[in-house]
Amino acid sequence: MSARLLALGLGSVVLAVSACGPAATAQLSTVAPSEESRATIAALPVSGERIDPGQRIVVTASDGLLADVTVLGPKGPLKGTVSADGTTWTARKPYLDFGATYTVQATAIDPRGLTTTHADEFRTLEPKDFFTGSVLPGKDAIVGVGMPITVTFDREIKNKDEVERALVVYTPTPLEGAWHWNSPTEVQFRPKDYWPGNIDVTVALELKGVQGAKGLYGQANKSTTFRIGPSMITKVNAQTYQAKVFRDGKKVRTIPVTSGKIGFETRSGVKVIVSKERTRVMDAATGGTEESDPEYYRIEVEYAMRVTYTGEFVHAAPWSVGSQGWANVSHGCIGMSTSNAAWLYDLTNVGDVVEVKGTSNPQNLGNGITVWNEAWDEWLAKSKAGPVMTTATDASQLDEPAADGTASDPSSTSQVSFSR
Repeated sequence: MSARLLALGLGSVVLAVSACGPAATAQLSTVAPSEESRATIAALPVSGERIDPGQRIVVTASDGLLADVTVLGPKGPLKGTVSADGTTWTARKPYLDFGATYTVQATAIDPRGLTTTHADEFRTLEPKDFFTGSVLPGKDAIVGVGMPITVTFDREIKNKDEVERALVVYTPTPLEGAWHWNSPTEVQFRPKDYWPGNIDVTVALELKGVQGAKGLYGQANKSTTFRIGPSMITKVNAQTYQAKVFRDGKKVRTIPVTSGKIGFETRSGVKVIVSKERTRVMDAATGGTEESDPEYYRIEVEYAMRVTYTGEFVHAAPWSVGSQGWANVSHGCIGMSTSNAAWLYDLTNVGDVVEVKGTSNPQNLGNGITVWNEAWDEWLAKSKAGPVMTTATDASQLDEPAADGTASDPSSTSQVSFSR
């Protein structure tokens, strides 16, 4: 895109610039024909043997305003915007194509009406090593309000700060959240509080040209949209033997339950539904219990919803109905009647929240989806960019890529003028 000189005459100079600010005006003075323009132009990146593709083209004018900027890449003119004061043109694309030649042609005009021009050309390097990322939840998934976003990279990331800033989360209204690195190949995002229910979330990996490590570049951009279903939060109190179920903030049922008995206490903390199984065979041997042990069991259960990797579930337990609401008799699971378990199973999504309190056995990190068991400052300690606000853009309104990979919608324009 270019900022075009529309008119130059005795009355005024009118510049169309891509910005949504008020018009700026400067006085012109009379000059001798032999005088040169005081305006100067600079373009970034600076020409060199090979330019890093993880850069954005910026053209600036000093002691004057930009009258015309044209940047040509391998796929034609680049789109860009001009600042409200008319001094800076910024390419919309935050990266450059690999192994490509770019030319810059710019004109600026000083307050006396004298023009200067600038021409530049540079070529980007062709990386030999690339990385990509994958996102969970996947496209069109419907998950609960406790589900974090997980991005997994196929190569180890060294420049975590730069990569983290290239990961953009879109929600209908801004939410405070942060990324958190679990390893050099995995980073997770969660809001400061649970997601609101019934919203769409889009995750954009704007990684093309981003340098993940020395000589390692993001290969392409991609985005994924998933949906947060109705808010479902089940609050279990192991001392009162009850589970209170809240849907979209309203209590909809109180369920008598039983939890882990002494020696098998259910973990207290914030759990997230990891998976759902209509029926499941539970075998104590998977937890290390010998078949000769009086505590050994092997039984098929219905409406099983896993909350820890080590075997805690919320499920139907018709054999313990007499104890539900009165005593804790399980081996760590949250048990309830078959009718209550079926009702809860049908309303619950993977990613919904189960909060447990009243036991002396704390939830251990990593044993399930345990991101909510870290205090906010602890979560931020493993973020490079710190807290961020999600971008308030409905997924359906995101720009569609044009042929050159830039947004296809035209920028709005405003006028900057000189007057005598």
